[in-house]
Amino acid sequence: MAFVSGSKTQPIPDKELLARHVAGDPGAFSELVQRHRDRMWAVALRTLGDPEDASDALQDAFLSAYRAAERFRGDAAVTTWLHRIVVNACLDRLRRRAIRPVVSMGDDATFDAVAPKTPDPTVAHELSLDVTAALQRIPYEQRAALILVDMMGYAVDEAAAVLQVPPGTIKSRCARGRARLLPLLGHLRNRPAGGNVESTEEGGGIPT
Repeated sequence: MAFVSGSKTQPIPDKELLARHVAGDPGAFSELVQRHRDRMWAVALRTLGDPEDASDALQDAFLSAYRAAERFRGDAAVTTWLHRIVVNACLDRLRRRAIRPVVSMGDDATFDAVAPKTPDPTVAHELSLDVTAALQRIPYEQRAALILVDMMGYAVDEAAAVLQVPPGTIKSRCARGRARLLPLLGHLRNRPAGGNVESTEEGGGIPT
């Protein structure tokens, strides 16, 4: 869905699409979903570590967003609002499965769709599985902050808006999360190219 400006076709802004959805446009919300689904899926998959749970959480999140669109105040970007709903849907699922063992990811096609590309896809796959498994062993609040900042590339202020906490809280959660991940990922130190484990010690990103 797009509008024409002069000789160029430009996409309709997210906020306008949401407004059109509220006004009854049957295709506006579908356009929003199509536009942002991949990034929201990556957040859900990294957070929950299981493709089936991530798919269910994402479906729940988009259904919640569909129903809550008229309550969107417009004081944040639509993507921030959507991320917040996805994160909350993931948190709900984590609470419900609190005593259920974590299932390691086994869907290669699904995982490869969100895993970073590296010269050796086998190493990348194994490394990403190790990181995903390790993430499940740290507190949810730290995991969510690390996924947004280190894996998804969000600025601290943006992650703070998604999680609705002060930027300083995001920084401290990332620092504590990296410290917890370091001993869990220490065995990757001598792994061939495909991830940067040592940056964890220095307060940088976690290997992806």
